[in-house]
Amino acid sequence: MHPAYDLIRKGFLSVTPPTSLVLFFVDAPFGRFSLSKESIFSLNGIKSWIFMEIPSPTIFIYALIKAPLLGPEVPSLSGPQLFLAALYLLHYANRALISPLRTPSRSRSHVSVVFCAICFNVLNGLMMGTYFRSSIAHSFLSGAFARPLFWTGALLWLAGFFGNLLHDEVLLNIRRNAKIKGKAKDEGNPKKQGEYYAIPRGYLYEYISYPNYFCEWLEWLGFALAAAPLPPVMSFSAFVQSAQAPWVFVFSEVLLMLPRAYRGHQWYLGKFSDYPKERKAVLPFII
Repeated sequence: MHPAYDLIRKGFLSVTPPTSLVLFFVDAPFGRFSLSKESIFSLNGIKSWIFMEIPSPTIFIYALIKAPLLGPEVPSLSGPQLFLAALYLLHYANRALISPLRTPSRSRSHVSVVFCAICFNVLNGLMMGTYFRSSIAHSFLSGAFARPLFWTGALLWLAGFFGNLLHDEVLLNIRRNAKIKGKAKDEGNPKKQGEYYAIPRGYLYEYISYPNYFCEWLEWLGFALAAAPLPPVMSFSAFVQSAQAPWVFVFSEVLLMLPRAYRGHQWYLGKFSDYPKERKAVLPFII
């Protein structure tokens, strides 16, 4: 593999742990933690979300087709490689386009959040696309359609994907109903957009505050099980040396989203006096 691929892979594994620790104490200014004051650095929530998420599938497709970090002789894409690439693109079609275009409003995002997200998505798309076009992926996925673990991972991805859609729909319905009933803030005022919140209920919301995060973790865990060799987990240094892109992505997602879920859970408890005290943040019955 090209040294740049290894640099990106190890960069994610090195940067995300300290970043995760910081995010337990500092709220990234978007969503429910958007800055209350209007600013030139505060961007439209829906447009900025699309702008910062679309690089991931775009760069992924480029890396998959052009293989800029691989040599001139790259193996052709096999059926399992194309299948998993389609799952990746399906996720981002929903995340980058369908979901934001269906939401009636979204809180504004600070430009720093958009910049960091673009950097993450460009590098992740390049890393993932490079891996799936590589000889490592081609060799590992040879005959994958006949392996039970491949289909176990694919089914876990499917369960996580639809679980994510289901629980996101609960949040979208809260915004839609608020708008219909006139509870939402004036959408003509940029400072007020997307500021209406209520207690989500139903499905896994009865157990955790962030089932959409939990389902996304299941989704990418299943994806990694299907797509790449299991790395050693008893030693972090061994994990860093051997974990391929899909496992690096799972690692980074969990570490970056866990503090957001924890802080958001504390926000719910502080904002709503009747918020269910038995709910956990993101892992049922655990945290």
